[in-house]
Amino acid sequence: MSGGKILDQIKINLRNTETNDILPVYIDVFDNSLAEKWLSSLNYLLEHNFHLEKNYCFLGFHKSQRSLEYLCKQINFSIFNINASSINYTINDYFTPENCVMFGEMGIGSPGMKVNHQKLNQLHRYFEDLQGTSKNISEYYHNATPAVRWHIRQLNLLCHELESLVLSMRKSIQAPDWRRPSQLMCWLNAPRFDLEESDYEFFGLDKMSKPFGGVTIGVNKAVGKNHWEVFNDEGSDSRIGELTTTTLDSQTKAAGDFDIEWGRTVAGMSFFKKEIEQFTKWLEANGFDPYDKSLTLGYPQVAQVDVQQTFGTDNVDQIWNTLSAFQDVFCVSTSKTSAEYDYHWSDSDFMERQIDIIGN
Repeated sequence: MSGGKILDQIKINLRNTETNDILPVYIDVFDNSLAEKWLSSLNYLLEHNFHLEKNYCFLGFHKSQRSLEYLCKQINFSIFNINASSINYTINDYFTPENCVMFGEMGIGSPGMKVNHQKLNQLHRYFEDLQGTSKNISEYYHNATPAVRWHIRQLNLLCHELESLVLSMRKSIQAPDWRRPSQLMCWLNAPRFDLEESDYEFFGLDKMSKPFGGVTIGVNKAVGKNHWEVFNDEGSDSRIGELTTTTLDSQTKAAGDFDIEWGRTVAGMSFFKKEIEQFTKWLEANGFDPYDKSLTLGYPQVAQVDVQQTFGTDNVDQIWNTLSAFQDVFCVSTSKTSAEYDYHWSDSDFMERQIDIIGN
């Protein structure tokens, strides 16, 4: 619960694709100005039946059907189609589990089963070159067909999904309590709204940690990476002028998209405090004021899963076991509207359906 008045309760029906059983997840929307804007945007997405991106929804569930091998295969498939197109951009690269994951001894400070950030940063750079930014879309993207634009977009989505999967694979062995499963609810072509200065109060270093079941607004709508992502991907010694990424940006836009955090909260944990200290030093070394709200650091929470109402328990391990069997969003409802999503990312026509939407 939010601990006070709520604006609405959202219900997400998750489906077990093998049994067709339904698990309703109940979410309490906070009573604040940003949550109100977000809920209005979400209702618009549901009312107008926007397409939910089920190929980028459940991340960090390390036993997912979307395995490391599958994700690498899809990355190479999109690279092949980009190279075969007429946009005159060639990617001379190939991705495998062996070159995306580092080998060696596992443990704190050891490389074993960590994501190869250099490899994945380069993948994201291809995406940045091909799409540009939300303020300056590249000529490659302008000249691409809807099908090629779909493949360009996949480079970004698959990059982040692979990073999340490898992180959870490592933690499932080294620190199973600290796996980072999450649920990303993103709609294709979701309309965006500008964040106002008054919205900045919901950001900050104190918003870097998400609580278990926390629902955070979909603010990462500008193509690129935020400061925290760059710090983690490029390293604490990185400097702005030497980054692989070219699109470090604050979050200026939001949408009805949202994320649900299914990992245990790291707030107050010594290892997370150390990361924030290092991040703060990195910001200062790169000329940023860590306490400047306009940097839009962190994750503004707009709602909270009612864990007891949904699962009847607050035991995280039991909840993970339950969620692992319900990896398909079937319906989303608010008090004003609802929408059904009776399709799946494994459907034979799923890619074509998304390409048709991009082309319209």
